[in-house]
Amino acid sequence: MRFPLRDRIALGAALIAPLAVALLLLPLRSGMASADLALILVVVVVAVAAMGNRLAGALAALSAAVWFDFFLARPFERFSITSTNDIVTAVLLLAVGLAVSQLAAHARRLHVMTVVDAGLLGRIHDTARLAQSTGSPDAVVDQVSRHLVEILRLRGCRFEYGSLLGHPARLEQDGTVRVDRKPWDIEQLGWPEGEIELRASGAGHYVGRFMLRPNPGLVPSKQVRLVAVTLADDAGAALDTAGPALDTAGPALDTG
Repeated sequence: MRFPLRDRIALGAALIAPLAVALLLLPLRSGMASADLALILVVVVVAVAAMGNRLAGALAALSAAVWFDFFLARPFERFSITSTNDIVTAVLLLAVGLAVSQLAAHARRLHVMTVVDAGLLGRIHDTARLAQSTGSPDAVVDQVSRHLVEILRLRGCRFEYGSLLGHPARLEQDGTVRVDRKPWDIEQLGWPEGEIELRASGAGHYVGRFMLRPNPGLVPSKQVRLVAVTLADDAGAALDTAGPALDTAGPALDTG
């Protein structure tokens, strides 16, 4: 799968930023307590997690713990810690980083909830509750398909499991639209022609996509498009929890 540009940048930062900061701290490692050095790395993890997603935050936490061990804990420049306090610090650094990454995973959802009306919030709440309670991920996909048709005022919507085929226009995680990997001014130009892809992922794993058939001239607000992305994430989480789907074609909903 291809992550949105913002998430790809965050994944790169998750690998590079903790290492870069650990190297910058080398001159200070003999004069500063290891706990203070670890706190600086926590700030780095928080920054990466806030910029990206759960996967980026978790990767940054792991990277920070590794480079803390190698560069900032005695014996230096060895993957071995002899001090009990440093071991505890490294474990806490990893644990705090992972916790922050979980919080970052909900940041987009919380942002959406501050800008949409009660009716849209009800759809998010109901879908999330169904995703957590049902044993049938197909039921979640069906419900999300109906919600997408209604809130985006679509002519139809279908779900595809498995591998990506073709290069359709895509509704991105930030509510924007891209055509041939280039930004599309949906407010000025309306929906692009053909079906629009809205990907569904769970825990960083691509599980399928909703294929949207818009009504020409009916362009939903960015807030509504962000709600659509959130609903697709709920479907992705339900499918990821259930495991790989055997079907290659999912349910379709057509309004005409």
